[in-house]
Amino acid sequence: MSGLMMATALAGTTLLAGCSSSGSDAGATTADGKSVLKVEVFDRGNSPAGATINSNYLTKLVNERFGASNNIEVQYVPIPRSEELQKLNVLMASGGDVPDIVFTYDQGTFNRYAEQGGLTDVTDLLNQYGPDLKKFLGDDTLAYGQLEGKQFAIPGKRSVLGKYASYIRQDWLDKLNLPTPQTTDELYTTLKAFKDKDPGGVGASVIPFGMTIAPAQYEPLLWSFIQQPLTDEQKYTLLQKLGSRDYPVLLPGFKEGLQYMNKLYNEGLISKDFSLDEDKKQLGQDVQNGKVGFFTEDAGNPYYAGGMYENLQTNEKNAVLTPTDVFTNNEGKHIKPEYASNGLYIMIPKSSTKSVEAIKYLNWMASDKNLFDMQNGVEGENYTLQDGIPVVKPDATDEALNRLYNYGDMAIIANGKIVGTEEQNNEAYIKQMPEKYQKDMAKSVEISNTDTFPPVNFSVPIEAEAKYGSALQDKFDQLIVKTTMVSPDQFDATYESLLKDYMSSGGQAILDERTKVYQEGNIAK
Repeated sequence: MSGLMMATALAGTTLLAGCSSSGSDAGATTADGKSVLKVEVFDRGNSPAGATINSNYLTKLVNERFGASNNIEVQYVPIPRSEELQKLNVLMASGGDVPDIVFTYDQGTFNRYAEQGGLTDVTDLLNQYGPDLKKFLGDDTLAYGQLEGKQFAIPGKRSVLGKYASYIRQDWLDKLNLPTPQTTDELYTTLKAFKDKDPGGVGASVIPFGMTIAPAQYEPLLWSFIQQPLTDEQKYTLLQKLGSRDYPVLLPGFKEGLQYMNKLYNEGLISKDFSLDEDKKQLGQDVQNGKVGFFTEDAGNPYYAGGMYENLQTNEKNAVLTPTDVFTNNEGKHIKPEYASNGLYIMIPKSSTKSVEAIKYLNWMASDKNLFDMQNGVEGENYTLQDGIPVVKPDATDEALNRLYNYGDMAIIANGKIVGTEEQNNEAYIKQMPEKYQKDMAKSVEISNTDTFPPVNFSVPIEAEAKYGSALQDKFDQLIVKTTMVSPDQFDATYESLLKDYMSSGGQAILDERTKVYQEGNIAK
C-alpha cells in the first residue's frame, strides 16, 4: 500500500487507539537517570561514512548543549522521507512507541490528528516554556498550528517565500540570434526554434521544454493561465487545497492551461516521458546532459555545488543558463504561487509524557546561536561571515561539509537558513551557492518573488480536504497527464471525463464545504 493510500486508510477513528495509550516507554529514562526525549527525523539514506541518521555531528551537538544541561537524552527516531506519511500514520494509530515530537508538511494530516484528539494542546506550555520560540516564529506563523484558538502544532518558519523561476539555454539563443523570451507567445516561438533548428546539436533527443509531473515544472505554466483578477469568493471557494498546496483546478483558465500543455506535447516540445518523472531525476539528467533548452524549477535548485548547472557546464563548457520570467497572464503579469510562511507542522502526540521537555527542546533551538550553528556549522571551517551573512567556504573540507548533511531535517523550527530579516534571509539563500552562480541566483530569487499568488487559508479546517486530499492528489496528477498526452481532438472529452471523476471522488465535497465556510465568514485574517 502506498504512503498516500495508507494515509487515507488511517484517516478514521483508528488514530484514537494511539491517543489513549501512554506509549510503551512512557516516562523512559537512561541508565544514568536522564529523561529520554524521542524526536522524529527524516532519513534520506544519505548519511556520510562514520555517521548515521541518529548519531552524527548534530545529534551530538544537541545532546551536549541542550541535553546535558537539562538532564535529557535526545534520541532520534528515523522515518524514511519517502514513506513519512505512511510511517507516521502507523505510529499514531498503533498506540506504541511513537516519538514525543513528530512532524509533517501535510496540513490535512495535522488537521485530522488535532480534530481526533491525537495531539497535545501546547498553548499553555508554549507560554510557560517557549518564550524564545514564540518570538522567533511570530503570531502569523504560529496561527498555522492553531485549531479553534488552541495551539496543536508548532509550525516551522520558512526563510523565503518565493518558489519558482524559469531557466533557458542562453547559448542556444545566441546561436540562433534569438532574444530571451519575455511572454508565453515568445516562449512558444523559441521552443519551436529549439526543436526545428537544434542549436545544441542534440539531434532527436532534444527537449525544448523539460517537464515532469512535479509541481515545480507545471505550476508556473498552469497558474499563468488563471484569469485575473479573481474575487475573494473565487479564491476561497474554487481553490482546492490538497496537502499543503493550493490547486487551481476549478478556477477560470485552468482548462486553457492544460490545453496549452497538450499543444506543446503533441508538437514534441516537452519531455515525452514526463509522466514517469515524479522525482525530477530524469529532468536533472537531461539538463546536465545538454538536452533541455528551457525548464522551470525551484529557484535555487540549479545552482548548488555539484548540482545540475555545474554538471551541465562540466559536460558542455560553453553552456549558459539564464534565469528568466516567461509565462504571462491576461494582465501581462508573471503570476506564480508562493509558499506559506510555515514549513513543517511540529506536533506532540497526546500519548507523550514529555511535552514539557519537547517544548524546552524547541525553545532551545530558537535561543541564542543554536539554530544558526545547526544550520551553518563552525565559523572558519564551514563558513565565513560577510556583513553578518554566513557564506559557505568554497574550500571546506569533506569533514566540515559532512557535519551539516542533514541540517534541514534536524533544525526543524526553520525551513531554509534564517539569519534575520526577509532581505537577510534572501541574501543568505543566495550566498549558499558557489560564488560564480550568485549573480544568477540573485536574479532567480527576484523572479520567484515577483507577481506571486499567496496561499488562501480559512480560520477553520476544511474536513473534506483532509478526508479526500490524498486520493484527489492522484486524480489531479491523472488530469494533468492524460489531458496533456491525449490527441488534440480528444482533449475536451478527456478533460470533462477526468474532471467529473475528480469532482465525484471528493472535489465536489471540498467545493461545497469551502463555499459554506466562506459564506459563514470563516476566512483567515
